[in-house]
Amino acid sequence: MELFGREVELARISRFLESVRGGGDVRMVRGEPGVGKSALLTAAAELAVDDGMRVLRASGSEFEADISYSVLNQLLLPVHTEIPRQPPGMRDALNVALGFGPGPPPPVLLVCNAALSLLSTIARKTPVLLLVDDVQWVDRPSAVVLGFIARRVQGTSIGVVASSRIGTEGLLDRRGLTEVVVQPLSPEAATRFVDARYPDLLPQVRQRLLDLAEGNPLALVELPATLTEVDPPAPLTETGGVGPDVVPLNNRLRAVFAARVGGLPEATRRLLLLATFEGSGELRVLRGITSLTDLAPAERAQLVRVDGATGRIAFRHPLIKSAIVAMSTHTERRDAHLDIAAALPRDWERRAWHLAAAAADPDESIAAMLDESARRVMQRGDVLGAVSALVRAAELSASGENRARRLAEAAYLGAEAGGARDDLRTLLAEAQITNPDPSGALNAASAAALLMINGDGDVHTAHRLLAGAIETGRHGWRADDPALDEAMHTLLLLSWYAGTPEHWAVFNRALDRLTPGPSDILAVMSKTFPDPVRTGAAARTDLDALLATLADEDDLTRAMRIGTAAVYVDRLAEIRESAWRLVQQGRDGGAPRRQLGALMHLGLDGYLTGRWDEAEELAKEGQKLCAEAGLPFLTWYFLFNRANIAAGRGLTDEAYALADEITRWALPRGVAGATAIAHYPRTIAAAAEGDFQSAYLHATAISPVGVLAPYVPVAMWAVLDLVEAALRTGRTTEARAHADAVRRANLAGISPRMALIQRGVDALVLDDDEAGRHLEEMLSSSAAQRWRFEACRIRLAFAEKLRRGKSFARAREHLLEARTGFAAIGAEPWLTRSAQELRATGYRPAIAEEPGPVTLTTQELEIARLAASGLSNKQIGERLFLSHRTVGAHLYRIFPKLGISSRAGLRDALSTDHPSPQAND
Repeated sequence: MELFGREVELARISRFLESVRGGGDVRMVRGEPGVGKSALLTAAAELAVDDGMRVLRASGSEFEADISYSVLNQLLLPVHTEIPRQPPGMRDALNVALGFGPGPPPPVLLVCNAALSLLSTIARKTPVLLLVDDVQWVDRPSAVVLGFIARRVQGTSIGVVASSRIGTEGLLDRRGLTEVVVQPLSPEAATRFVDARYPDLLPQVRQRLLDLAEGNPLALVELPATLTEVDPPAPLTETGGVGPDVVPLNNRLRAVFAARVGGLPEATRRLLLLATFEGSGELRVLRGITSLTDLAPAERAQLVRVDGATGRIAFRHPLIKSAIVAMSTHTERRDAHLDIAAALPRDWERRAWHLAAAAADPDESIAAMLDESARRVMQRGDVLGAVSALVRAAELSASGENRARRLAEAAYLGAEAGGARDDLRTLLAEAQITNPDPSGALNAASAAALLMINGDGDVHTAHRLLAGAIETGRHGWRADDPALDEAMHTLLLLSWYAGTPEHWAVFNRALDRLTPGPSDILAVMSKTFPDPVRTGAAARTDLDALLATLADEDDLTRAMRIGTAAVYVDRLAEIRESAWRLVQQGRDGGAPRRQLGALMHLGLDGYLTGRWDEAEELAKEGQKLCAEAGLPFLTWYFLFNRANIAAGRGLTDEAYALADEITRWALPRGVAGATAIAHYPRTIAAAAEGDFQSAYLHATAISPVGVLAPYVPVAMWAVLDLVEAALRTGRTTEARAHADAVRRANLAGISPRMALIQRGVDALVLDDDEAGRHLEEMLSSSAAQRWRFEACRIRLAFAEKLRRGKSFARAREHLLEARTGFAAIGAEPWLTRSAQELRATGYRPAIAEEPGPVTLTTQELEIARLAASGLSNKQIGERLFLSHRTVGAHLYRIFPKLGISSRAGLRDALSTDHPSPQAND
C-alpha cells in the first residue's frame, strides 16, 4: 500500500532498522487518532521482514487492560516454542505469566528478565522487531516488561516501536525512550492522496473533504462516501472557515464506522463484538466460540483483516471497536463476555474479569474468583492490578461485610504500596459506609493509619487507631489471619516511629496474645528491630533461616520485610541482591513503597561499608521518589543517610542542615525515633571538626552514659563516638562506664561489626595490653574490611593512644591502613588527622603528601600516588571502592593541577627528596 506524503517517515524507518541491526533501538510513536500510526508500524513490519528480521506484533485493548500480561501474551505467542529452551527458572516464569502452564506466580522482575533473555536469544540468530500499537491500553504488568526491554536493547539486535494516541497516558514508563510525533499529511500530500483514490469527486466535495480531514489519512479514506451521500456542506464563517457546529472528526468517523457495521449480518456483528472483548484477536479462541465463516462480510467491508501467519484478527482502527460496542445491546454484551469466559476454563484471571463484565447484580462466586485473582496478581508484583480486582470484587459482593472487607483490603494494599491518597480515602469511606461496625475491618484501620502518617504524619493518633482496631477485632488473635498479621507489621513500624516504651508495650501485649505465636517474619522483626541490644542475638538462628529463603522469595513484601529484620543486626550484606531486585522492580513500574524500603537498606549498607558515592545517589533517588509517590513520611530516612555521608566527608554545614530538617519535621509529629536518630549525624559532624564537647552532647542525647537506651537501636552505632568524645573531653569515668555497659550487654554477640566496636572501646578505655591485642586480631579479620569507616576510625583512635605510649611502629601500621581507608571513601577530616598523626610518629613518606605548591584533595593525592605506582584505573577503583569511571574523572582533574598531560608524568610531579620512611620507635 502506497503511503502518500510519508517519504520522510519511511526514510527514518529504514535508518531505524539499520540502527536495530547495529545494536538495538527504540521509538515511541505518538499521534492523533487516524493520523497513520498503525500504517507506519505496518510499513516498518514489511520493511523489517524484507530485511530478514523477525517481527512480533501486539496491540493494547481497552477491554483487557485489567488482565495481567495479556499484551505480552500476544507479543510472545508466535515464539512460544522457543520458551522451553530457556533456563528452567526463566522458562517457568514465562510459562506461568503468559498462561502457557501452571506454577507459582513468578516475580515481575523475573518475568522481565525472562522475556528479555528469550528475545536476546532469538536476536542472536535473527534481529527482532517488536511492534506494539495502542500502548495507552496495555495492561500494567505487560507495560512494565515492555519498558524493561525497551531500556535494555542497547547492544542487542532488538528493536521496539510502540505507538499511542496523543492526549492519553498509559502505564508504559516513557522516560528515556525516543519519541516521534506523527504529523497529519501536508495539504499537498492530502490532495495527491484524494486525487489518486477518488478522482471523480466533485470540486466542492473534494475541498470539503480536505477541509474536514485536515490531513488525517483515516478521515480522507472514510469520509468521502458520507460527504457525497448524506452530509450537507457546513456553514462558513465570515472569514471562510468551517463554522462551530461542525461535528468533531472522531465523532464523525465513529458515525461512519457505525453505519458500516450496521450494514453487516447479525452473526458478523456478534463475531466482531466477541473479537473486541476477547482482546488478543486469537482465531483459536474465537473458533471455540463461534463459526469464523461469519467473518467474511467484515473482511469485504475492510473493517478487519486476518493474518494467517499469526492466526489473529486485527481491526483496521480502534474506532471500529468503539462503534461495535456502542451499537450493541446490553444483552449482546453480556452474552459475549459469558461466551468468552466459557472458552477460557484454564485462564483464571481472564475468565474472572469476563464473568465480572457480564454480571449486572452481586454474585459472590464471581467476587470470590476476582478475590483470588487479586492474590495471584499481588504475588506477581502488580499491586494496583490487585487493587482493581478487589474493588470490582467488592462491587459484586453479596454481603455488606464482604464488600467492606474487600474495599478495606484494596485501600490497605494501595496505601502500603504508596498509591494515590485521595482514591484510597474514597475506598475507605465506602467501606465505612457499607459496614460501619468498628469491631471489624482491620485492613481499613491499617490503611487509615498509613494514610494518616503519609498525610499530616500524626504517629500517635495512627498508633492509637490501629492498636484499638487490633484490640477489638473479631480475629480471635489467630496468627494465621492475614489482616491481623498485616496490622501487626504496621503497628510495629508505628511503634518504632513513636519510639517510646509505652508504645512498644502496646505492641508487645498484642504480640504475646497471638496464637500459637507470631508469623515467622514478625517473630524475628520483633526481636531484631525494636530493641536489638537485648533481643537481637536471640533471633540469629531464625533470621538465618529467613535470609536463606531470599534467593527464591517470590513475595516482594516478605523480601522487603526480611531486609528490615536484617538492618540493626548488620546482615544487610545478605539482602543486597534481593534489595536490588526490589529497586529494579520499582524503577520498572512496581510499587514505590517496596522500592523505597530497598533503597533505605542499600543506602544504609552503603554508608556503613564505605560505598558513599553509591549510597548518596540512592538517597537522592529515594528522596525524589518520596515526593513523586506521595510518601513524604519516608523522606527522613534518606535525609538521614545523606547527613551521615556529609558528616563523614567533613561537610558539617550540610550534615547539620539535613539533621535539622529531620528534627523540624519529626518533633511536631511525635516521631521520636527520627528525632533521636538525627543526633547521630550531628555527632559524626562534630567529631569531624574536632568539637568533641558537642559530639559528646549529641551522643548522650541518643543514649545516656552507662546505658544503651531501650528501643533506640542507633544507640549501638553511637557507642564509639560517645566513648571517644568522653575521653577527648576528660570524662574518663564516663567513658569507662559506657564501655562497661557495652560489655554487660554483650554487644559483640549481635554481629561482627558490634564485636569490632566493643573491642575498639575496650582498647581505648582499658590500660592492659590484652585489650589491644584482641582489637588487633579483630582488625585483621574480614569484619574490619567490610565496616571500613568504623574500622578506620578505631585504628586512628587506637593509634593515637599507641603514639602517646611511644609505640610508634604499631601506631604507624594502623595509621597507614586508616589513611588508605579514609582516602577510599573520601573521609577528608579523618584523612587529615591520620596524616597529622603519621607525622607525629616520625613518618616521612617517599612521595610528598602535598606535591609542591599544588593543592590536591586527600582523595586525589591517594589516587595520584596509586596511579604513579603503576596501578590501572580498575585496580585503583577496586582498592578504593570506586568505579573506574570515577577514578578516571579524578585523574582528569589531577593532571592539569600538576601541569602534566598523562599518568606517565605523575611520578616526577609527585617526587620529593624526602627519604623512605624509617621503622624506628
